[in-house]
Amino acid sequence: MSVSPLRPTGAPATARGRRFGGLDGLRAIAVGMVLVYHLFPTALPGGFLGVDVFFVMSGFLITSLLLRELQGTGRIDLLAFWRRRARRLLPAVALVVLVSTSLALAASRDLLVGVAQQIAGALLFVSNWVFIANGSDYFARDAPELFRNFWSLALEEQFYIVLPLIAVLVFKLRSRLTRAIPLALLGVGSAFLMAALANGGAEPTRVYFGSDSHSFGLFLGAAMAVVLSSREQQRIGRAGQIASVSVAAAGFAVLGYLAVALQEASPESFAWGFQAATFAALGIVWAVTREGALIGRLLDVAPLRWVGERSYGIYLWHWPLLVIATSVATAAGLGTTPVAQFVSLALTLVLAALSYRFVEQPVRRVGLRGALLRWFSPRRYTTRQRRVSIALASVLAVTFPLTGVAVAIAPERTSSADSILRGQEQLEADKGAADGQGTGVEQDGTDEQGVASPPSDEPAIRDQDQAQASPAIQFTGPEITAIGDSVMLASYPELTEAFPGIEVDAAVSRGLWAGVDILGEIAARGELRDVVVVGLGTNGPVEPESLTALKDVIGARPLVLVDAHADRDWIPEVNENLNSFAAAHRGVVVAKWDTGVAGTPEFLAEDGIHPGPEGGEIYAAQIRQALDELLSPAEARGWSVARR
Repeated sequence: MSVSPLRPTGAPATARGRRFGGLDGLRAIAVGMVLVYHLFPTALPGGFLGVDVFFVMSGFLITSLLLRELQGTGRIDLLAFWRRRARRLLPAVALVVLVSTSLALAASRDLLVGVAQQIAGALLFVSNWVFIANGSDYFARDAPELFRNFWSLALEEQFYIVLPLIAVLVFKLRSRLTRAIPLALLGVGSAFLMAALANGGAEPTRVYFGSDSHSFGLFLGAAMAVVLSSREQQRIGRAGQIASVSVAAAGFAVLGYLAVALQEASPESFAWGFQAATFAALGIVWAVTREGALIGRLLDVAPLRWVGERSYGIYLWHWPLLVIATSVATAAGLGTTPVAQFVSLALTLVLAALSYRFVEQPVRRVGLRGALLRWFSPRRYTTRQRRVSIALASVLAVTFPLTGVAVAIAPERTSSADSILRGQEQLEADKGAADGQGTGVEQDGTDEQGVASPPSDEPAIRDQDQAQASPAIQFTGPEITAIGDSVMLASYPELTEAFPGIEVDAAVSRGLWAGVDILGEIAARGELRDVVVVGLGTNGPVEPESLTALKDVIGARPLVLVDAHADRDWIPEVNENLNSFAAAHRGVVVAKWDTGVAGTPEFLAEDGIHPGPEGGEIYAAQIRQALDELLSPAEARGWSVARR
């Protein structure tokens, strides 16, 4: 059963009565926001709000289609509706999954971690709940899931299942207001739930991916469609044009501001940011779809309409292609260049266009069975159709078995996770052994193992002349407290080999301010050793204020700051701030991990960040070199400690 071509009475539509004006252009803008956010995140920090614009449009359009069917036939055929949705969504999803998984198999085994769950979630439209269960983070860029962007598609499809069931009930009510109120209440409730969960300390993943907490755009778009559906439409006059342009301009201004100013996963984004973007999108949709609206015609210009018509495929393709291209670029030592972004963008546009023309449109016109007959009935073909059929059959013949292989050989963990686990296991084993042997201190100042006992808060006095005149003197492990992130944790086996007795406190996803707090606690217990090594620049910016706070905590102790090596936007500034701080403070030096490991990607995990055993040796060697620099006359004048 096809949707009735009758236009719902008064529903916002173009003069042709078959499509809503301006929405293709709005789709292009929305998908453009998402692309810029993923490809060049610093250019548009809040570009993820493009998804919420899609939610509003989807709720509005799907509800309008249901109303159109109700007015044309007097009933809603649920099975036919769900069949049309599956026909629209599944073919492109299947193609993206098969091709992307096959490319990932060729690019990197790291990309295949959890791929079976991801594929099942994508095909069953429950990706958002799969990612919630796995503790995934939409805003994290470490080892991202291949089909992470499918979360929004899953949420929409779940809405498509629920909405018709609700519509069957609410459409029995007589007035448009009473029909709209239940949908509006569901939308408002979802918006409040997002804010409440975030305020209650829920994980950002749960808040962002949850169907209950992030469906307000869909329900509010549906409510607006109901409100407008019973109003007779006439082409708007001058006053209406001014109102439409004003509302659309205000909506775009709000979206533009939020896209630039709103920070991902921030309390503000969940408390009011997503909600404000949704109301801005509602205003824009209302304005551009009014009959004869100038702003709608402006958004229908050919380039925007071309992108908008293919926005579904563009959204599906862009993320897995970016993940694969980034992995390849990192392995090739091109991680700090924009090559991966531009290559993935070009491939996205090409593959989305091909999918739209040769897969999505044929299935939409004649159904999956009809499309299969056209694809694989050579006697009916022109030469061009035969080539398309051969190409599509070849793609399927190659990608089906490769996808099966990818699922079969997918590792349980990424290579970076293996590197971190190697360090974590040895760190825990060493701590367990130390706890089991006791911590008694003998009168000569050493513990039962002959290791120097921790010094007091203030460093003791080392012979200044000896420090300057004896380059053979070196710091040893029992003199060093090291605080670090996952890079230091992955290097722990090599650190303990190079510095036996070193005290290491390292953990995943730790930033510099966390290190300041940890060092403050150690100092308060009187357990801070003579020399401090800090490696905390990988996971976020390092402000001068945090470095000053760090120096205040450790006092006159010499300090080694390990610089950062990663393909992340903030790394150059981090390293610049570390070097500037060291240059301005005597007794502070930088361990050149970034320079030391550059050009040796084979010594790192596939993420290009975490070291394997050879990389760990370089990490330890750069710290040793920095410690030796501390003993030079120029640095030693700024501090003095004594060996025990």
